[in-house]
Amino acid sequence: MSELNKIAFLGTGLMGAPMCKNLLSSGLLLTVWNRSQAKTEPLAKLGASVADSPRSAMADADVLITMLSDGPAVSNVIFAQGAAEAMREGTTHIDMSSIGADEAIEHARRHGERSVRYLDAPVSGGTRGASAGELAIMAGGDAETFAAMQPVFATLGQATHVGPNGCGQLAKLANQIIVAITIGAVGEALILAGGGGADRAKVREALQGGFASSRILTEHGQRMVDRAFEPGGPAKFQLKDLHNALKAADRLGLDLPITKLLHGLFDAMVQSGKGDMDHSGLLTHLEALNNITGN
Repeated sequence: MSELNKIAFLGTGLMGAPMCKNLLSSGLLLTVWNRSQAKTEPLAKLGASVADSPRSAMADADVLITMLSDGPAVSNVIFAQGAAEAMREGTTHIDMSSIGADEAIEHARRHGERSVRYLDAPVSGGTRGASAGELAIMAGGDAETFAAMQPVFATLGQATHVGPNGCGQLAKLANQIIVAITIGAVGEALILAGGGGADRAKVREALQGGFASSRILTEHGQRMVDRAFEPGGPAKFQLKDLHNALKAADRLGLDLPITKLLHGLFDAMVQSGKGDMDHSGLLTHLEALNNITGN
């Protein structure tokens, strides 16, 4: 295992930018790249080097972190744009994007052919968790590689090794199933209570002390009360994760009927033009189904 000296980070969007700030604050050397270079400028002011391509970002890097939109984006940046070819033997690629488990397994195989170590390590916690360095990180891959990457993970949040390659993505899909179903439940609950004349904000407050209490009720329930639906976690990414969950379930011979229902609801929400709205905005889609004007 190579000594950890320099990190290359590809993808400095909503999640990537605050993660990079935490890496810089920990004293790690960081080179960043983003498709839109303007998004790297604040990081350059904090001390990051800015690369003009994924391939050039890998110069002298010991660790590559990717935080990109989906599996095809990761494959394009890493393999089509030459980042993988520029990685030395013993380098570690930590993919913190949310992609399909099958895609993660394939990426691990391709890296293995070049003696590059690979962890699929998607995260949960949203932009707030990314900024605070409190992300939940679910890592799949070799246990030795996971242990060696603790200095990186400790800066970003709490990492748990959940199994071999692909299992990090399966854990994230499990997380996204729970998130999607709970967002739907909170939305319907507030619609029901409000429909009978109850104050939605007070209902949320009352439920906080009972069995229905959850982080979704606390944070996304507040978004619903405030009607603050800027992302956050865009609905289009929630839909992508549910699609990958159903794809994984099909491969494993499993039936997930509740997940299918939420997939259909988020698909309809995105098709209606709300793909860039926070996933808690599913409330607005449920309201539309009930001919309720937002209040």
